[in-house]
Amino acid sequence: MGPSVLLVIPARLKSTRLPEKVLLKETGKYLVQHVYERACRVRGADEVLVATDHPRIAEAVASFGGRALMTSPDHASGSDRAAEIARSRPDVRLVVNVQADEPELDPADVEGLIGGMGEARMGTLVHEGLTPEEQGDPSVVKAVVSGDGFAIDFRREPTPGGLRHLGVYAFTREYLLRYASLPPAALERERRLEQMRALADGVAIRAVRARTKGFGIDTPADYAAFVARRRGEPA
Repeated sequence: MGPSVLLVIPARLKSTRLPEKVLLKETGKYLVQHVYERACRVRGADEVLVATDHPRIAEAVASFGGRALMTSPDHASGSDRAAEIARSRPDVRLVVNVQADEPELDPADVEGLIGGMGEARMGTLVHEGLTPEEQGDPSVVKAVVSGDGFAIDFRREPTPGGLRHLGVYAFTREYLLRYASLPPAALERERRLEQMRALADGVAIRAVRARTKGFGIDTPADYAAFVARRRGEPA
């Protein structure tokens, strides 16, 4: 069997605006469970697992039949957490980092990212069309994409012509390990955007268009809206 594609869902217990959000369960399922189940539908991913910093999350994942691995609590980003897993997996060719707060992730978009990497060392998803409200919302990250399909900047402030950035990353294993060996970049710390570390390292980030824009859960209002959208759907 050749080198594989590993899909990692980094999940930490603490979160600033919505404490312990990955363990919220008003829908009848943990938030991380929604993400895990969608990730398992991604064709082309050979393995899906949760990388966490806390036993409570590991126990929750085990309760719904998922697989979780404990990682260091000291990682600066989800990609650093994914790298800890990848370090002991020389069989892996590509690592896809899916955020644990994206319960409406479209598996087809992740498939598009995997298939669209080409020779790139890192890639991510973007979606066209930002509403005026999203332009003014600092929690909605805007990507500046060049004509040849690479993301050249990411910003939180209004960005004319920018695309909505979705927090899904694909790395070659080789580059992910290098990424994790680098200190956080100045703009990474300033903007609280982990992808700025790769740009500071001179890496071209392939920007693959997603068909759905996704809805990350960052605040109590985000989660309440997600729960409302789930009403009437099977739990």
